[in-house]
Formats: sequence, C-alpha cells, structure tokens
Amino acid sequence: MNLYITSGTPDFLMKLKEKHQGENMILMNNNESSLLVHETDKKTAFSSPRKYEVIDSAGSLDHEGFAVLNNIPVTDEGRPLFEDRFLNRPRLIENEPGFVAIRVLRPLSSNTYIIMTIWENEGAFENWQKSKAYDHAHKKRGTEAGIDGARPNIFESASYVSKYYIE
Repeated sequence: MNLYITSGTPDFLMKLKEKHQGENMILMNNNESSLLVHETDKKTAFSSPRKYEVIDSAGSLDHEGFAVLNNIPVTDEGRPLFEDRFLNRPRLIENEPGFVAIRVLRPLSSNTYIIMTIWENEGAFENWQKSKAYDHAHKKRGTEAGIDGARPNIFESASYVSKYYIE
C-alpha cells in the first residue's frame, strides 16, 4: 500500500477529492496549509505528490478528526534501525480513547519518514500525550537505549510535527 500527499488551496484540493470520490482520500487543513492524502495500492490521481510506502498501519483514514504528522528525517544507514523500532513498537496507542488510525510511512523520494496518527479530536490527542501509554512509548527518549541516543546518529536533522484538522 502506498500513500501520496499533495498540497494546494483548500478549494482546489476539495475539487480534486470530489473528482475522485471512489478513492480513499482525506483533506487536512490548518492555518498555514492544506494537504490531500491518497492511500491506494494503485496509481495516484496526483500529478506531483510526495510518495510513501505504508510499512505499518492500524485503523482507517475515512474519519473526520485531528491528524498529527511527526516528520522524521532519517539517514540512509539509519533506516533499518528506525523501521525496526517502529515495526516492533508495543502498539499501545491503538487502545487509547479517541484513537482512529496510525500510518508509519517510508519515504520513496526523500529522507523524511512520517508517523501519522488520526484522532477523533484534538483533545483525544492531548489526552494521549498525558497518558501512561505515551510515557511507555517514549520512555527511552533521550537515553542511550532510545532511538534518539543511537550511535551513530540515525537522524539527518531535527524532527518536526504538523497538525491538521480533517473535514
């Protein structure tokens, strides 16, 4: 399964989504940008998308709500370790109240992985960040045992988070 992301104005992206109603697409907006996400095992309808392979997933993307995209630039040498850590994660997030979906996305034309989570609303995401499951998932962060403490450093540059509302 692949996932494609394109950006544009909300009106343009809505028209593109409506034109391809039979496809699994979600429109995401925030104050700064709009994205249209297309998940498919076929060719995408987008002319020049960012391309990703879905290497892990749970839930479906056909839900209104709140999306969090954790963008993580990884070195070529670090890819196997990074993917192994995510493929062997404890999977506690799936049991959190308000959780809708997760996609672990391997970049096909860049170095930046995306961990995309979908929540019923922003409050559900914030509650997860305060939960024991979140603490457990991030308990090794900043330590030698954590992926961010790995040597050699597997990260190309600092990660960043983007948040969107799904209509």
